[in-house]
Amino acid sequence: MRRIFTVMLAGLAAAGLTAQAQPAAGDAEAIERALAAAPRQARDGAMVIRWKADYTYDVLRPGTNRIVCYDQSGLPTEQPYSVQCTSAGNLERVAQNRRMEAEPDRTKRQAALDAAEKDGTRVKPEYGSVFYTLSGKDATTTRLHMTIAVPGATTQSTGLPDHNKQGGAWIMNAGTTSAHVMVPGS
Repeated sequence: MRRIFTVMLAGLAAAGLTAQAQPAAGDAEAIERALAAAPRQARDGAMVIRWKADYTYDVLRPGTNRIVCYDQSGLPTEQPYSVQCTSAGNLERVAQNRRMEAEPDRTKRQAALDAAEKDGTRVKPEYGSVFYTLSGKDATTTRLHMTIAVPGATTQSTGLPDHNKQGGAWIMNAGTTSAHVMVPGS
């Protein structure tokens, strides 16, 4: 009898561990949605997070590579459907962006961003990291947009123009922590 009881307890414990490893029903949907922006070859190993109101996050699914994906739909500066993936090294920058972008007044928001840039408190993204953003008015009208973070880069340091008039890649916000290579056609 004691042996049967021990086997039953072990079985229940194993079932509990299995249940913990499986995402909740709502989390599974949130994970799939966030992963829509991930590059195909990185999707299986990407971490998925859910941002909280205090600009911290919960991990919905741990990852095995450096890509992290999240839903940002409906934020003041985002489309109704918007998911993004980037390097885990950019999470502090993304949290700072979310704090600043919570300001609905565009002028005040830009003033806060400019002040942080000027006083040196603007968090730099990881140089060379990619931001993959899939957004639109709904899931059927999305567009993929990719940018490559190059904080501090300029036309002089890269040879890339700081405008899109030549039709190729170009640097937006050159010379700032927000400098990034715009990828045409994405």
